[in-house]
Amino acid sequence: MDRHERDRRALEAARLTRQLTGRGVVGVALVWVDNSGVSRTKAVPVERFERAATWGVGASPVFDAFTPDDTIVAGRYAGGPVGDLRLLPDLDRVTVLTALPGWAWAPVDRYTQDGDLHPQDSRGLLRRAVTQLAEDDLTAKAAFEIEWVIGRDEDDFVPGARGPAYGFTRFTEQSGYLADVLSALRDQDVRVEQIHPEYAAGQFEVSVAAEDPLGAADTSVLVRETIRAVSMRHGLRASFSPMVVAGGVGNGGHVHLSLWREGINLHSGGDGPCGITDTAESFAAGVLERLPALLAVGAPSAASYLRLVPGAWAAPFQAVGYENREAAVRLITGSLGDESCSANLEVKVLDQSANPYQCLASLLFAGMWGVRAGLRLPELVDVDPATLSEEERLRRGIRRLPASLTEATDAFEADGVLTHAFGSELAATIVDVRRAEIARFADATDEDIAAALRWAF
Repeated sequence: MDRHERDRRALEAARLTRQLTGRGVVGVALVWVDNSGVSRTKAVPVERFERAATWGVGASPVFDAFTPDDTIVAGRYAGGPVGDLRLLPDLDRVTVLTALPGWAWAPVDRYTQDGDLHPQDSRGLLRRAVTQLAEDDLTAKAAFEIEWVIGRDEDDFVPGARGPAYGFTRFTEQSGYLADVLSALRDQDVRVEQIHPEYAAGQFEVSVAAEDPLGAADTSVLVRETIRAVSMRHGLRASFSPMVVAGGVGNGGHVHLSLWREGINLHSGGDGPCGITDTAESFAAGVLERLPALLAVGAPSAASYLRLVPGAWAAPFQAVGYENREAAVRLITGSLGDESCSANLEVKVLDQSANPYQCLASLLFAGMWGVRAGLRLPELVDVDPATLSEEERLRRGIRRLPASLTEATDAFEADGVLTHAFGSELAATIVDVRRAEIARFADATDEDIAAALRWAF
């Protein structure tokens, strides 16, 4: 960072400090997401925010090697006691937290002491993916669906709502709670599209408006932490784990993604499946092709594979379909007449144990590989792939996605496209952290895994 940029940041941070102080903020939480999908933080008093924004706040790089249960992995590039990084807040995303009075939040970029972006910084990774899109005159819009379960007891899980799936009874049980969630998100300038009860006991879902990829990842972190805070104020605890109770229906983290060029949505107005253009089709085909490896990033916990089973609408087959909720990649056209605005693709196999920045970056890198390779989608699947015989799935090219974290990690490690895009240090550390979690749960039952990770995410 040169002197001009440092001076600019100092002026902007001074302006923000005055605003924050006027709104009763006494501290700013500086937040990043580690390789296990856990949000980590350091915080500064508001009086020190200008200094933090200009020179950064020190933090060990050891967090790159944390597992979800806070075990530190002795990895190839991370995990030791030596070294320091500087956390620099994104001044455009500073947000006063309605549900945590006195506090503001800011996502951070992590730099070395020499001023270089840390090679394992996830926001920097996503920025590189967005830059790659721009090289082909493309932009993207994205949004995460946030599913969560509320509970009343942290040891023996008791759902915080008992009404029927998608039922208004459940809505009535927690109407005040949900109203507070909506109010907090509105006050934090998060645009909510819809909120509703979900299938599992005590489960809800909120959908937010699409943004640029970096904004979408930031917003997903902010939404989850807001829900967590509102839940605690209501005497509840929120779980975003892929599997809260073994044998149940877990929490997904579906991603909606659309590709644009010069303000035109490339998922409509074309001659491809469901009206997508050639570029959008190639992008979707790239995502589909690299899904086995991508799961090590987008479904990266042992609990993820308790969710990714046939018949649970988790889409565990490598297939694409039109509005097919058991296809890993779902093509969505939107309502007739609104296709140019709302058409997109949904990737359904992802969950919220993922680092959202790495998750979106992997989708963009995979999609752009598909564009540059000129890939085409296979035949769309219009049934639940689990209902097809093995012979029919083989004929249609439908494969079962990895059924374990081991399989997904092996696929990622062998995937030259994604590991090259992530860089050697980050790719190796992701593998090291996944292998540690695999060893941690080698002899665990499904119940053990669900209980151990219930409150980790």
